[in-house]
Amino acid sequence: MRAMMIGQLLLGMSMAWSGENSAEGATKGWPAEVVEIKYKSSADNTDQPALFYTPKSDAPKPLLVGLHTWGGDYAQNTDAPYAKWAIEKGWVFIHPHFRGSNTNPKATGSEWVVKDILSAVEYAKSAAKVDASRIYLAGVSGGGYGTLLMAGRAPEVWAGVSAWAAISDLKAWHAESLVKNPSYAGDIERSCGGKPEDGTPAEAEAKKRSPLTYLAAAQKMPVSINVGIHDGHKGSVPVSHSLNAFNALADAKDRLTAEQITWFTEKESVPEDLKAEKVDDPSHAKKKVLFRRKSGNVVLTVFEGGHEIVFEAALGWLEQQKR
Repeated sequence: MRAMMIGQLLLGMSMAWSGENSAEGATKGWPAEVVEIKYKSSADNTDQPALFYTPKSDAPKPLLVGLHTWGGDYAQNTDAPYAKWAIEKGWVFIHPHFRGSNTNPKATGSEWVVKDILSAVEYAKSAAKVDASRIYLAGVSGGGYGTLLMAGRAPEVWAGVSAWAAISDLKAWHAESLVKNPSYAGDIERSCGGKPEDGTPAEAEAKKRSPLTYLAAAQKMPVSINVGIHDGHKGSVPVSHSLNAFNALADAKDRLTAEQITWFTEKESVPEDLKAEKVDDPSHAKKKVLFRRKSGNVVLTVFEGGHEIVFEAALGWLEQQKR
């Protein structure tokens, strides 16, 4: 019954997210229990904004860190289902700003971003009773990018991370975006100091800010990577980013081949030799799981959808993880 209530709650908030949206006010579109706070970032000793919720309980509680999308910020109300889950479950929740939209050098996977997110965790631990064995991280799109980055940069912090429609390689996404979404390519250039072409300082900067550079360090922690089969066609990030991220974490015998990744990415379908690797997963509702593979601590899910997150699936999986 309780699981059904959670499912109904999230369905009421829209099961899937798609697109970018920022709130006009700090808590516009968020539950009333969520408050705006500021915390000190170890990056530069500045006060950084976030939205925060803590239950009225003396017992240690799980902490959920939700990351905003590529063009979003801490007030982005499309992430409100994270808070609704936390309120219903009695979890602590924080939604940091981490320098806002990914359009400048201090954002986009920078050292400021990494320290902002870790400082948000430390703030939550100081302001609430947090179960350190159950600290979770989740995000979609640019938030998925941040989730994979932080998995590799600070694997000792997280009990589990759930990344959806994530960017894993900024140089590759720059080239892909030049064709379909030039504004994103421009964001990367502004963040990295130019076009990330071979041998340039901007290429080195893009690599430094890309999850693939660090993901191998996250092999000992639970990582869930999720992508809609049509992303890159009906969305801004090709599925290859998620598939390559899986390969960076998977055992050699479980990695997808270059040919299989190309098939997924170009044909918007599961390769014939992989079609048996599908499951029925009620948490995905109408977003049918087309392919799922687990290797060690990483699980890859390709579902019928585009550039989006299924909140119930993301949060339900995280709930099962513990350090």
